Amino acid sequence: MINLVIVGVVAGVLSGLLGIGGGVILVPALLLLVRLTIHEAIGVSLAVIVPTALAGVLRHYCAGNVDLKLAALVAVGGVVGALIGASLANYLPAQTLKKIFAVFLIIIGLNILFGWTSSLSVNHADVSRERCEQ
Repeated sequence: MINLVIVGVVAGVLSGLLGIGGGVILVPALLLLVRLTIHEAIGVSLAVIVPTALAGVLRHYCAGNVDLKLAALVAVGGVVGALIGASLANYLPAQTLKKIFAVFLIIIGLNILFGWTSSLSVNHADVSRERCEQ
């Protein structure tokens, strides 16, 4: 039980600090520490993302780091993609899903390390700072 709380704290800190936590931290932790199946780990991770993300968004919004128009546009695609992805995940065998997840993490990590897609960045207006009282 305490392991789950510790995993939650680590995922929450990384979520607020780096914008990650759900899939990147929780899925592997739930697979290794709790011994959930990949399908269960993804489901639990998605359920945990909602309150964790809301808490992080509030802090980042107050600091002026959230472009609501940009977030809304990405969210529309994200909802559609999540419905498609969840359906696909439930169709795939566990081993295939684990391999896809591992390859995804490797590609993302290498991209961050070497900055392969930095030239593809989209410029957008800088958001205003300090919206909420600290």
